[in-house]
Amino acid sequence: MTVATASDQILGVIELTRRIKATLETEYPAVWVRGEISGMKRSESGHVYFSLKEGRDAVLSCAVWRTSVGRLKFEPRDGMQVEAFGAVEVYAPRGQYQLIVREARPAGLGALLLALEELKQRLKAEGLFDESRKRPLPRYPGRVGLVTSPSGAAVRDVVKVLRSRWPSIGIVLAPVRVQGEGAAAEIAAAIGAMNRLGGLDVLIVGRGGGSIEDLWAFNEEAVVRAIAGSAIPVISAVGHEVDWTLADFAADARAATPSNAAEIAVPDRAEVARAVENLDQRARRALRGRLADRRRQLEELLAKYGFRRIRDFFGFHQQRVDDARQRLRRALQRGLAAARERLDAVRGRYGLREWPKSLGTLRERIAELREAMIAVVVAQTATRRVRLRACEDRLRALSPRLVLERGYCLARRPDGTLLHTASALTVGELIAIEFARGAADARVETIRPEGE
Repeated sequence: MTVATASDQILGVIELTRRIKATLETEYPAVWVRGEISGMKRSESGHVYFSLKEGRDAVLSCAVWRTSVGRLKFEPRDGMQVEAFGAVEVYAPRGQYQLIVREARPAGLGALLLALEELKQRLKAEGLFDESRKRPLPRYPGRVGLVTSPSGAAVRDVVKVLRSRWPSIGIVLAPVRVQGEGAAAEIAAAIGAMNRLGGLDVLIVGRGGGSIEDLWAFNEEAVVRAIAGSAIPVISAVGHEVDWTLADFAADARAATPSNAAEIAVPDRAEVARAVENLDQRARRALRGRLADRRRQLEELLAKYGFRRIRDFFGFHQQRVDDARQRLRRALQRGLAAARERLDAVRGRYGLREWPKSLGTLRERIAELREAMIAVVVAQTATRRVRLRACEDRLRALSPRLVLERGYCLARRPDGTLLHTASALTVGELIAIEFARGAADARVETIRPEGE
């Protein structure tokens, strides 16, 4: 049996718990943990509690506060393998440590597809994929908006097909990243900007082919909601024919490839011309047939008794119309000849012969000015881009978040007042602690003077 001596320090339960809490929370402020969900439950307050277990030998209690539940992109269930990110904290009343989860995701690619399917079902339940809300595409659009990468082969293919099928089409490009972190936000913002721009008849949103990870931006909820909320009809053109994303379900039309999207967006000028020619021929045939029927009916009517003299009367007036037509033609010819003579006289008198040459010189001068203006705009844009990047670097260097990333934190009163000294606190007072990623509420247990 060990007996404590006078020099030994005997700790109370609160003090020991406090030291353990400080050690764990300092050592593990942010950590990813993989395990199987067990004992999943939701509280009336909106918080979610469950345990992560690995085999039969290890169990970790977890809590997801109500403010973080909305950031989960899937519905957690018992037996699901997940990867959870958060901070290790100690719940003093039970003397139990737990993981405060801020983010979570299903583990592995299969889990990624599971999250995709759950998001699909949730958006479908909201009616974002209903056929009833899809709008017909305009038959003869005047301007088409493109939301895609400006450097990929997809944009070149789309522009080439649009110009070849309908040369008069206007094209407006919104350049965005189509993969990687932040790509979904750029795509959604570009769709909104196109709607605010106005004057567009249809939008083509998409990119070329790739893996499921490359196309993932078009599965993001922000992009799907932007497409569903667009006032302009949207054609989804993501990847190849075998590739499907949630953007395809939300769009008003789905194209197998970006080039196919251009074919859907505008009609073929040659086909339209043939259709117009066919309609013209049908109209002419119909008109000639009806005129022939009316002429035959008139001939039959005039051939009847009592109409012969009326027929002669029509012939007399028809001859008068022919004479008037010939006089009018001769008068027009004389007037045109006189006008041509006056025009020749004026051209020789005022030097109008040199006007075509002067017009050509002016066109060349306009082309030179246009090239010079484009060069100046390009140079100014490059200079301002460099200045903008320098300002971004300076702002990033001055950000207080960089200090928090090194392990520091900010302490505030519940009203948001920043705390500078421990002497300003009282035992039992509630405070808020802000970390580089997230925040936590705490209660003051002990106050130690400066230097202690």
